[in-house]
Amino acid sequence: MSKQGIQKPEEDSVERQGSGNGDPETALAALTEQFAAEKAELQDRILRGQAEFQNYRRRAEKEKLEFLEYASSEAVLNLLPVLDDFERALQSDASAGDYAKGMQLIYQRFYDSLKKLGLEPIDSVGKPFDPHIHHAVEKEETDQAAPDTVLAEYQRAYNFKGRLLRAAMVKVAVEPSPGAEPIKE
Repeated sequence: MSKQGIQKPEEDSVERQGSGNGDPETALAALTEQFAAEKAELQDRILRGQAEFQNYRRRAEKEKLEFLEYASSEAVLNLLPVLDDFERALQSDASAGDYAKGMQLIYQRFYDSLKKLGLEPIDSVGKPFDPHIHHAVEKEETDQAAPDTVLAEYQRAYNFKGRLLRAAMVKVAVEPSPGAEPIKE
C-alpha cells in the first residue's frame, strides 16, 4: 500500500462534506460545530456522571453513619425484657432491706447504661391512645377517664435515639355501653 492511497478519517469526512458544495471552509465550519456540540454533550454527560457519583457517595456515607448509629438497637431490644423483669422484681412486696437496695442499685446502673446508649422511655398512662406507640391488650368501660385514654401500662414503650424501639402494651378506656352500669374499681 502506498501512503498516497490512505486517507485519515477526518480528511475523508471533510472531503465528503466539502465535495457537495465545493467549499472546504464551510465544511470545516460544519465539522467544527459538530465537534463542539459533541464536546458539549460529552462534558454534560461527564458532569452528570460526577454529580451522580457524588450523590451516591453522600447516600452511602449517610447509610453507613445511620447503620453505625442504630447498630446497637438490636442488642438494646434484647435487653429490654431483663429491664422489665428488674422493674417487676422491684415492685414486688418481697423486696425489702439490703437485698432490695442492692437490686435497686443494679437496676439503676443497668438502666443508666441503656440510656447512655440511646434508650428513651415513653410515658403512656393518662395519655391519649396512639396506635403508633401503643398496643392495646385490654379495654375497660369507664366514665372515670376520657375514651381512648391509656389507663394502665403493662409493658413500657421505648424509643432508641428518636426511633420507636418497642410499643407499649396498655389498657385503654372506652365509653360505657348505654344502659350498662359503669365499672368501678
